[in-house]
Amino acid sequence: MKINFNVPPCGKNAFEYMAECVKNQKICGDGAFTFKCNQWIEEKTGTKKCLLTTSCTHATELAALLADIQPGDEVIMPSFTFVSTADAFVLRGAVPVFVDIRPDTMNIDETKIEAAITDKTKAIVPVHYAGVACEMDTIMDIAKRHNLFVIEDAAQGVMSTYKGKALGTFGEFGCFSFHETKNYSMGEGGALLIRDEEFVEQAEIIREKGTNRSKFYRGQIDKYTWVDFGSSYLPSDMNAAYLYAQLEMAEEMNDKRLSLWNRYYENLKPLADAGKISLPVVPEGCVHNAHMFYIKTRDVEERTAFIAHMKANDILTVFHYVPLHSAPAGLKFGRFHGEDEYTTKESDRLVRLPLYFDLSLEQVDEISNKVKEFYA
Repeated sequence: MKINFNVPPCGKNAFEYMAECVKNQKICGDGAFTFKCNQWIEEKTGTKKCLLTTSCTHATELAALLADIQPGDEVIMPSFTFVSTADAFVLRGAVPVFVDIRPDTMNIDETKIEAAITDKTKAIVPVHYAGVACEMDTIMDIAKRHNLFVIEDAAQGVMSTYKGKALGTFGEFGCFSFHETKNYSMGEGGALLIRDEEFVEQAEIIREKGTNRSKFYRGQIDKYTWVDFGSSYLPSDMNAAYLYAQLEMAEEMNDKRLSLWNRYYENLKPLADAGKISLPVVPEGCVHNAHMFYIKTRDVEERTAFIAHMKANDILTVFHYVPLHSAPAGLKFGRFHGEDEYTTKESDRLVRLPLYFDLSLEQVDEISNKVKEFYA
């Protein structure tokens, strides 16, 4: 493809920092660059504790363990999300309860959550699609009244805010992704954000294979040992070094992505005004991070033709999730509460355009012209 859908970002100092890991003979987990990444996220978001993980999937699994999700528990989430959102709870024996989405933001419809709550409900998992926040005031109010955990899937939400507060910091736990398709990448990687002090020590133990090694490294104990269940959720410090080089220039990268997003919007607004496509919506109070730019076609048939047209012009565009409630595993492990008014219909219309740090404004114009050509 002349213009790929995604090109993973790379910071200016990435190779220097990775070489430093090798030189210092510290390439395993929890090295100097892991600490720097954790500290950067804590300072940027205001979360009590950040723990870098091997993926956002593992961060969500950690959150499920910390929330003590048990077999038979129910967890409310949107069906329009990546499989990891549900998998983390299915692994604990819980039942994902899917509710409909809002057609404007593609986020969970906060007005449908309360009706899905039963005496088995343990948590609500809002997914901040495209880095645009869910309606967190309403969700947090529901959770408080029903004594439920809130575990934010903020995989796409690094640098996004809701009413001035970072995504991932509202609920007890927030989960970031640093996969190669995200705004900031370590190849495979993620982070768990912990709001309350009471969960920090247990999280460190679970993440460190069930040991109290974190306390040992801080000099709080003279030896470490196995104290609880756990696994290994530590990424290599070389991955963290690659990521930290991007976090150092996070503002620059964010500004560039926003300029690309805004150019798309400006270029394609006439098509939206003419009723030929729909464009992304960012509600008042939400500051997004330009994680993606998508359009919505008339229907799935038009989307298929559109993707073929763009591919014929050497531009790769892609659709996104197949709703989980219609997938084989979704039918097996979960259930949909209420009516699927928008989830399937809106997901069938959505197509993502290329957006990455190294993309140029000229390329955005070229892509936009090919979109216009299709609708001419």
